[in-house]
Amino acid sequence: MKATGIVRRIDDLGRVVIPKEIRRTMRIREGDPLEIFTDREGGVIFKKYSPIGELSEFASKYAESLYKTSGMPVCITDKDSIIATAGAPKKELVEKPLSSDMEKIMQEKTAFICTDGKKLKLTDQSDKYTLGVVSPIIAEGDTIGNVVIMKESDDARMTDVEVKLAGAASMFLGKQMEL
Repeated sequence: MKATGIVRRIDDLGRVVIPKEIRRTMRIREGDPLEIFTDREGGVIFKKYSPIGELSEFASKYAESLYKTSGMPVCITDKDSIIATAGAPKKELVEKPLSSDMEKIMQEKTAFICTDGKKLKLTDQSDKYTLGVVSPIIAEGDTIGNVVIMKESDDARMTDVEVKLAGAASMFLGKQMEL
């Protein structure tokens, strides 16, 4: 664990304040769920909880099926990072944070189709992977992730097939989260 140099006291109700700098760095927003567990050395660990992360193995298989069907790289994300990918190197994408472009799209809660030649990035760390179709995974009215079909080249066009594949996949995953 990294030492932050910040010390906080627990109040009489058992609450502790997570410093603003850490919340900003870790992209923890008000209302975000956190997992709390302990390690062997007696430390208490707070980790952002990703409901769709529970389905990561299933999501990987689903992404693989979408890739084989569409022939285009596919990834499945939670609200903050990529949890599964197919057709692109896992080491380059899995667990990488989403770009600011993706965050803006998620706030809309509607499907995004790149049609005007814009080059929107999947992650801020690489512009190698650009967005083609982004379909939100919605469970109980909240966006919990996305199904993304990526463009392999700047001139690649998204067809109705890719849009419908991403839409069906995101609806299916959203329903799985509600069960």
